[in-house]
Amino acid sequence: MKTVNDSVAVIIPTYNRMATLGRALESVYGQSLQANEVCVVDDGSIDGTEEFVKDKFPNVIYIKQKNKGVSSARNRGVASTTSSYLSFLDSDDEWLPKKLETQLSALRAEPDFKLVHSDEIWIRNGKRVNQMNKHKKRGGDIFIHCLPLCVISPSAVIMERSLYVGLGGFDESLPACEDYDLWLQICSREQVLYIDTPLLRKYGGHEDQLSRQFWGMDRFRVQSLVKLLNMGVLKDDQEQLVRSSLLEKSIILRNGAVKRGKKESAEYYEKLITSYGAKVSVEN
Repeated sequence: MKTVNDSVAVIIPTYNRMATLGRALESVYGQSLQANEVCVVDDGSIDGTEEFVKDKFPNVIYIKQKNKGVSSARNRGVASTTSSYLSFLDSDDEWLPKKLETQLSALRAEPDFKLVHSDEIWIRNGKRVNQMNKHKKRGGDIFIHCLPLCVISPSAVIMERSLYVGLGGFDESLPACEDYDLWLQICSREQVLYIDTPLLRKYGGHEDQLSRQFWGMDRFRVQSLVKLLNMGVLKDDQEQLVRSSLLEKSIILRNGAVKRGKKESAEYYEKLITSYGAKVSVEN
């Protein structure tokens, strides 16, 4: 049984979010248990973020890079820290004061787990809203629940660095759904620990959310499912589940492409349906 080393790094990617970054950082420094490293990766902001961080939060590890996307920023932050555990915080979210303490205590109590996440409070346009059932959070073997959409929030996670590095981190080729991609890989291999208590506030409804910038988010989930199948690491039952999900999403995307007159896209999804759908068992 492994011994939990409590050293933890906080990785905060940001892009033109000076208005909310201060709230995020205050929530990190307001923790009952302090992180060993706090790293902000500025993904090419032009709104004064650099001056703000250096003036207000001089102890932060601040890194500025050209705009390459959130996956690149998170990976850069991981590479720039050394703690044995990694936690992520989106720059528009906010941790509750006992987030780190609660999760690290849970990992000490259950040292066979490599990732812990938690429930969260959702704020949309300044008002608290209830999560839909499809977003329900769980622990244990949650692979089947990871297939439709992302059910783990990056801001809710603490995970072993070795697990992250072993899987290559976030996929920088994905402009969105990069979290879906990584959690799906992890949950195909590992059970996860879940704390059924909200440990963060997750804010939404603003225009710069990735889900608002890209139409048809299932396009990126399909890429992840194809990649996972091609890795050859799935058990037979997992492979059937992935093929079924891939088939379902591809049919919807093909039909949408046909409706919009996008012939090339329609042909691509038709090929996926033919290639992967034929091997889906009758039971599924």
